[in-house]
Amino acid sequence: HIWASPLLTMDICRGICAALCEADPAHAADYEARLTAYLAELTELDGAFREVTENAARHTLVFGDRFPLLYFAKTYGFDYRAAFHGCASDTEPSLATLKFLIDKVNEREIPVIYTIELSSQKIAEAIAEATGAKVVTFQSCQQVSREDWENGETYVSLMRRNVEALKEGLS
Repeated sequence: HIWASPLLTMDICRGICAALCEADPAHAADYEARLTAYLAELTELDGAFREVTENAARHTLVFGDRFPLLYFAKTYGFDYRAAFHGCASDTEPSLATLKFLIDKVNEREIPVIYTIELSSQKIAEAIAEATGAKVVTFQSCQQVSREDWENGETYVSLMRRNVEALKEGLS
């Protein structure tokens, strides 16, 4: 899930642009112009994440869910705890894991438990109920709801939601 980091997404876009320019040199200037415009959006997005990080009261993210955001966490220096590592296929966390997450949230007074889009949220809701924290969705951009698709959501718009989600959880 390297695309979860806007910085790495910039590298992906540069690679795609280079391949398109090589395959279709007649339109290379168009591809490069689009790349320049998109990189500007991604740079702004990266800046927004960095601003949230610099002003954060805490740097620990707790996910009552899977955690496909390792590259994101590394890019912005977040510590994280999750019910499952990566995109594990486990269906339930152990009771020890659940207790650990509840204790971590209480100990650090973490106001938000994150979950990823289109998940059941059952685990996050259990942690929230035990701690008083709020459940907030973090977009991993690995899937999109039909409603978001029909509303024209993009990678950048979904990631801007994440900026707001982080502000809520890290203040």
